Amino acid sequence: MLGLLIAAVAPHLASAQSGSAGGSLGDGEKSLSGSRGPRSVEAPAPARPRQKAREKPRAARSGGGAVGGGSAANFDGAWAVVSVGRPCGGASEAIVISGGRFAGQYTSGTVAPSGQTSGAGSANGISWTSSGRFAARSGSGSFRRSDGCVGTWTASKQ
Repeated sequence: MLGLLIAAVAPHLASAQSGSAGGSLGDGEKSLSGSRGPRSVEAPAPARPRQKAREKPRAARSGGGAVGGGSAANFDGAWAVVSVGRPCGGASEAIVISGGRFAGQYTSGTVAPSGQTSGAGSANGISWTSSGRFAARSGSGSFRRSDGCVGTWTASKQ
């Protein structure tokens, strides 16, 4: 009803478009959303040129100057460890070295690519630390226990 009243009183207002319908008031050029000409499109950046294939493969990196061959992986496998201490006597344990780490039933630690090793363990309320070096198929070092016992250990690869 209001639309008829406006059309009768002011016919020029009834035909004007509102701004929300895509046009605008007061200008002679009307346009609808999406009827504008296409925008200029920039050309995409050129792709990075491909690198030429290498004629020679790169040299492999050296693992270091270890007695056992230069890599902690050279020590990987099963080892038998025998320890002798004063005044505590002797003991033996089997360990496995894998990827620069070793573990046994009562002890664990690390092995560097050079063969240098350090570890710790505990059993029956006594703890200890150890250090030494592994070579290709053998190893040796020392240990110190929390009860005052000190000694040496030797290892052989199984």
